[in-house]
Amino acid sequence: MNEEFWKWVRKHASDDPKSLWLKYGKTHEQEIVQIECRRRFAKKLGATLQRVPRWVFPSLLAGEQSTSDILAAFHARLVPECARMADLTAGLGIDAMHCAGIAAEVTAIEMDARKADTLRGNAAEAGADNIRVVCADCRRWLEEYTGARFDIVFIDPARRSADGGRVFALADCEPNVVDMLPLLRRHTDRLLVKMSPMLDISSVLESLPDCVRIFALGTSTECKELLALVDFAHAPSHKDDIAIEAVTVTDTDTHEFRCTRSEEMVADAVYGRPRPGDYVCEPYPAVMKIGASRLVSQRYGLQKLAQNTHVYFAPGPVASFPGEQRRVVEVLPWASKVLKRFKRSYPRIAVAARNFGMSAEAVRAKLGVADGGSYRLLAVTDIAGEKLLIVLE
Repeated sequence: MNEEFWKWVRKHASDDPKSLWLKYGKTHEQEIVQIECRRRFAKKLGATLQRVPRWVFPSLLAGEQSTSDILAAFHARLVPECARMADLTAGLGIDAMHCAGIAAEVTAIEMDARKADTLRGNAAEAGADNIRVVCADCRRWLEEYTGARFDIVFIDPARRSADGGRVFALADCEPNVVDMLPLLRRHTDRLLVKMSPMLDISSVLESLPDCVRIFALGTSTECKELLALVDFAHAPSHKDDIAIEAVTVTDTDTHEFRCTRSEEMVADAVYGRPRPGDYVCEPYPAVMKIGASRLVSQRYGLQKLAQNTHVYFAPGPVASFPGEQRRVVEVLPWASKVLKRFKRSYPRIAVAARNFGMSAEAVRAKLGVADGGSYRLLAVTDIAGEKLLIVLE
C-alpha cells in the first residue's frame, strides 16, 4: 500500500463502488475495499479516519463488526489512566486505539492473522507505539501468559454460533466469557464485557456475579450495546444496589441516567392522560433498556400513560429529560369515525406504536397515511385500557 495505492484511492474516492468493482475488481480489489469502507463507515468511524487518513480496512465485514468511534471513546473513559490493558478480541482495533490514548500500554489479541497484521500497520501509522498486537486465540494465550497482571481487560465475544446463527447469551458467545471467569480472575481484577443489547439485565447479573456496574449505551433511536464492569476484588453486597446507567450519545450531547434496581422497586408512578398543549416525553431506548419506568415518572415529576405504556407527559418542557419531548396537538380515540377522517388532516405522519397491540406499520396502513411529514403519531393504550392516537408536533 504505497503512495500509488493511496493516489488511486483518492482519485476514485467519489466514484460509485459498484462501477469500480465491475471495471477494476480484478486489478484494484484492495483499493476499492478502502473506498467502499470510507463511504460506508464515514460517520461511524469519522474520528479514526480523520486521525489516520491512511487507515486500512482488511474487509467490509471488519468495518461492519467494529465498535463505533463514539462508543469506543466511552469504553476508554472506563480505563484507568496509565493502566496496563488487554483487549482480548481486538478485531479492527477501534477500541484498542481509543484506549491507547489513556492506558500506558495495550496488548491487543486477535486470532485472525489478516486483522492482526492490519492492526499492527494501522497502529504504526497512527503513532500508537504503546499497542502490542498478538495473533492468538485469547483463551489459549491467557492460559499460557506468565507476565504481570493487567489493570483492566476488555472483551467483546462474537455473537455467532458455529453454524452462523445469531446468539445473545454470554455462555453461547465465542469465547465463552462465563466459562473463562476463573481464568480472567487470575490475570486481572477489573473486566469490561461488551454484550448484545438484546440481553436481559437480570441474565447479565446472573452470568457475571462480580459485576459492579452495567451500562446501556445507545443513540437517540437505538440501544447499541450493554457493557458490564466486573470487579473481582470488590464484589457487590447486593445485586439490586448495583449502579445501572443509560448513556445516550447524540450529535450534540451525551445524556446519562443512573439508577439501581432497588430505586425502581420503591418508585411510584403517577398515571394520567395528556391534553393538547402538554408535552409528551419519550425516554431514549437506553433508558428503557435499564427498566427504570416508574423511576422516570418519579424523578422528573411526570405522569405516565399506563404501567406498560412507557410514555410520559407534563404541562411543559422538562429540563434535562433523557429523551425526546414534543408538544401535543390533539388526543383522539381509536374509533371508526376518527380513522375515516384522519388521513385528511394528516396525510403524511411518522407513526410509532407503544403497547397498542398493533405494529406501527399496521397502524399506518389502517389510517392510510404516508410516512414522513412534520407530525408524529403515537398509538398507545392508557391506564383505563383505552386505545388513543396522540398527535405531536
